[in-house]
Amino acid sequence: MIDKLQWVRDELNSLHQQGLYNNIRTIDSAQGAWLTVDGKHVLNFCSNNYLGLANDERLRKVAQTAIDRYGVGPAAVRTIAGTLTLHQKLEERLAKFKGVAATISFQSGFSANLGTVAGLVSKEDVIFSDELNHASIIDGCRLSGARIIRYGHNDAQSLEDQIKQAGAYHRALVITDGVFSMDGDIAPLPQLVQVAESHNLLLMVDDAHGEGVLGRGGRGIVDHFGLHGHVDIEVGTLSKAFGVVGGYVAASTEIVEWLRQRGRPFLFSSAVTAADAAACLAAVDILEASTERVDKLWENTRYFKQEMKRLGFDTGRSETPITPVMLGEAELAQQFSRRLFDNGVFAMSIGFPTVARGKARIRVMISASHERVDLDRGLEAFARVGKELGVLRAA
Repeated sequence: MIDKLQWVRDELNSLHQQGLYNNIRTIDSAQGAWLTVDGKHVLNFCSNNYLGLANDERLRKVAQTAIDRYGVGPAAVRTIAGTLTLHQKLEERLAKFKGVAATISFQSGFSANLGTVAGLVSKEDVIFSDELNHASIIDGCRLSGARIIRYGHNDAQSLEDQIKQAGAYHRALVITDGVFSMDGDIAPLPQLVQVAESHNLLLMVDDAHGEGVLGRGGRGIVDHFGLHGHVDIEVGTLSKAFGVVGGYVAASTEIVEWLRQRGRPFLFSSAVTAADAAACLAAVDILEASTERVDKLWENTRYFKQEMKRLGFDTGRSETPITPVMLGEAELAQQFSRRLFDNGVFAMSIGFPTVARGKARIRVMISASHERVDLDRGLEAFARVGKELGVLRAA
């Protein structure tokens, strides 16, 4: 009898041989500057917990109160029996925070992208997508059935050229990440807006890594560039800087209402829990009350990047707290990650297919929860491992 799973075993063996197999570590503590990972107390350089809110006492308290009132699960999709007053209040608060007419919340940033792209365009239409856009955008584009045309990364002239060469289409949508999650660079939004507006095209920005990081008090990339009213759709996540889980779309009243009618994840997947919605509301309260956490995040970022460059590491083209430490080959990046862990630092390697072959790296995620002593501890470990593995020259 033919072994119908042999191909799976062969592919898994191939991943091991190429140094691409992803060993998933297990965490046994709350998120913070330090974690318990695989039973070891280690410095956390992996999480997207930009502002240190994932274990904030205020968020935990309101989540517990929401459970006491609403229970642990929504038990329904939003359109049937799953919409709570908390969901409506969160959407109203997010719209005010973002300076837009309306928002709609989803179960995750991934599902927000899937639902939005597939809800706005179809097979008669075309999508112009940055070649390094997130996987959730790529999957949303494929799900829509629209023709997909990639333009050069962060290249407004390439976008212009592709639009001119696209030929006939019914509707068109331009999509870009706001902050690119692997390299930490920022989209040239003013130039992209100019191109999209000159051709009367819808412009969508996935600002998952810009929310809570860029703009006044973390209001995102549109605020960062002062482009309110010039970006048609902003997709955000509540699972990174906000410290909880979920996603949302900020847009005009018409677009938001259309997504309530045709956004498939909104229509066919259970609502976000009451505890999550309440915690997200508390996170908005904190961001509106003070810029202290955002300011500390950037202070930590500037210090860490400056010291990493002084040591001799290549941190790529990052302009944000996302700090890629470029190593090249996946096997070296995995080895570097393991040695860091041995030295008390949790920083995972990233290789193909998440990034291109030959572009493997350690991606360090800086947080406002880090103190200067934590950053110095991490820098010491990077310097030690870098010299041991020949990435840095020994003194």
